[in-house]
Amino acid sequence: MPFKSALTESELRAKILPEGTAEYLVAPDVYITPGAREYLRFRGIQLKIQEQGQYGEMPRTPLSAKAGYVDAQTGASYEQKPEHMTHLRANRLVPKTHPRILFRGKLDSLEAQILCGQITALEQGYLDVMQELEEILSFVRAILSAEVREAPFAVERLLGYNSEQLRKVSHNVKEEIGIPHPTPSCKMGKLALTLNLLRTQVREAELAGIAAFSLEGEPEREDLIRALNRLSSAVYIIFCKLLAGGYYQQANTSGEKRGEKQYEW
Repeated sequence: MPFKSALTESELRAKILPEGTAEYLVAPDVYITPGAREYLRFRGIQLKIQEQGQYGEMPRTPLSAKAGYVDAQTGASYEQKPEHMTHLRANRLVPKTHPRILFRGKLDSLEAQILCGQITALEQGYLDVMQELEEILSFVRAILSAEVREAPFAVERLLGYNSEQLRKVSHNVKEEIGIPHPTPSCKMGKLALTLNLLRTQVREAELAGIAAFSLEGEPEREDLIRALNRLSSAVYIIFCKLLAGGYYQQANTSGEKRGEKQYEW
């Protein structure tokens, strides 16, 4: 069965499961990340996968909390997970300094930066920017899910653009958006600089991905590297559109006002 979504450790923590919770039910089309599994084991909560039976949803046999661990690099086995190691996938462990784990950390930081950008957009009344950042956030989470599951990833559409359109618009902002390529300045304001920071962090994640998956000089997961490259283009497009006055800003009173062009800065 193909997975439709992923359950992460951060989502479980956000649910604030009450003390004494005995089990946690998950639909069969949800991928459970290793971090989420480890969090439930740590809390002593049994993970049960629901399956559709004749009489409705029935839990499968819970996953064992005492499952062994295997060093993905050496093949060594452990009864308990060493503190300096973490999950590569399922019960396969690698050091926390492993390039793929560092790559996942970059994606995690990227999600955090996107959320901060959404708050800034909301505070300044740019609801369209907040919504587009929500799409960016879902895109990053999908990349993380594909990396952990070792599943293929394709850029279909992002912000209404396909892969080639994202590349074209970001390289031709004068023709497509109406301003020259902007040079960041403190006079642009907090939201614009937050977007610019986000763009740089996407680039850092892309470089971390190249380092994590390089095989004899060629990227092993070219699909993920391409996705991050297009993601950088998408964030840059939002940045440029904001400076060009391409978004409506919700006024403090009733009604809307058009964003002012700021590209002169």
